[in-house]
Amino acid sequence: MDLRKQLAALSVLQWVLTFLFFGLFFSLLLLYLLFTSFWSLSLLYFAWWILDVDTPTKGGRRSPWLRRWKIWELHRDYFPIKLVKTAELPSTRNYILGSHPHGIICAGAFSAFCTEACGFSRAFPGLTPSLALLAGLFHLPVYREYLMSSGMVPVSKRSLDFLLQGGPGHAVVIVVGGATESLDCNPGEQRLHLSGRRGFVRLALQHGAALVPVFSFGENDIFRQVRFPPGSFFRRLQLRFKQVAGFAPCLFVGRSFFSSRCWGLLPQPSPITVVVGKPILVPLRPYPKLEEVEHYHALYVQALQQLFEEHKGSCGLPSSQQLFIT
Repeated sequence: MDLRKQLAALSVLQWVLTFLFFGLFFSLLLLYLLFTSFWSLSLLYFAWWILDVDTPTKGGRRSPWLRRWKIWELHRDYFPIKLVKTAELPSTRNYILGSHPHGIICAGAFSAFCTEACGFSRAFPGLTPSLALLAGLFHLPVYREYLMSSGMVPVSKRSLDFLLQGGPGHAVVIVVGGATESLDCNPGEQRLHLSGRRGFVRLALQHGAALVPVFSFGENDIFRQVRFPPGSFFRRLQLRFKQVAGFAPCLFVGRSFFSSRCWGLLPQPSPITVVVGKPILVPLRPYPKLEEVEHYHALYVQALQQLFEEHKGSCGLPSSQQLFIT
């Protein structure tokens, strides 16, 4: 058991390091190789990159083999992460799953929807999940191949339209809170940024895709974030960076590989339960009216709050825990 725990910790550590540094590492490596005798490798890859530039927005290039790696089972067991199904999602239609909260690195959403470690295909046969990420990440060399192999796609209208127009059986997962929500994730708090976000509802109406709320209980507990006071220089810098680059740089700490008392990049082994709610059927409206968008947004918020209240007790939260939506 000790060996398995150590292997699980290693699997999570490599995942965190990949998430943080994989894109930067290969960008610098390919640039460096241009000035060495291996310059042809960089040129060949950049030529391939140009020819393949539209693939992320056309469904990507998933690898069922990579999604079933044993390393993802170790990743799941480290926390552990569990997928809970509350209703059937027939593969005869498309779905837009709103994933909450964002957390620091979306550990629950990654395990549940980008790997088969939690048994998504067994729980929802016939559905193909696609986790939508910041579009800029798919411009990073080599990293883009890694993202696509897990079934990730850019969170752009062109990309999501392509999936939802490709016939039934697609489950597009959107982390609705985005970068803003990542700045407000702290252990013991449940704060969502949802009130002003209606693009995913409009998208659902345009394609007649059912809306499904998803809540990852425990997502905010795996890291402690360094929070800056509102109006401070560093807080303004984070918000400015979010506006320009699309993501907010967070300062966070976990534990070290050798001790839970030391600071490090390894998340705390806190249980995460990804609960997939009931679908909200949405009519097909190619040109939805504002009133329709508001109506289904309100239904979605209500369903999400109900999902949280029904499952917070079984997921280890006290009955007094509240969900704050701004």
